[in-house]
Amino acid sequence: MSGPLVPGGIGEHTSCLLVKLGQVVFRLAEDRLHELGLRVRHYSVLQALADNGPMSQLSLGAYLRIDPATMVSSLDDLETLGLAARARDPEDRRRYVVDLSDAGRKTLREANELLADLDQHVLSDLPQRSHDSLHKLLAKMNEGATLPGEFDRMRDQAGSTKMSSASSPSPR
Repeated sequence: MSGPLVPGGIGEHTSCLLVKLGQVVFRLAEDRLHELGLRVRHYSVLQALADNGPMSQLSLGAYLRIDPATMVSSLDDLETLGLAARARDPEDRRRYVVDLSDAGRKTLREANELLADLDQHVLSDLPQRSHDSLHKLLAKMNEGATLPGEFDRMRDQAGSTKMSSASSPSPR
């Protein structure tokens, strides 16, 4: 079927365009990274470690805004693949510090090549000069106050809802 992904009046809303295009690009990224045995969340962890060096498991989750259960699962996967390792923090034995392995660095380079190719592919309908402009606009939204603040507010609200329902007596 040909035609726009977001048809008719729905496509007049930038947010609707971003949602659908984001879903498609996410699926394409998952498909490409699958060649390396990775998912987008695994890639994010590897890149964060490359950007920041070894980090505590808790700090890494906070940096990426990944909940603790998903972080544990992601790190379990990366350790199984030999791409990252957790070790007790010598300064606080209750914490784990996570670092990339040599195989993780190599796989990250390959993942970045795949994602650079994907960027070119998904932007192929735009003139080359528009690629940088779009990236700058999206980066501005990423670094702004609105969307990160809304994400954190919703996450915190969901967390407090879970906590209050866990402490409330169950109805009989």
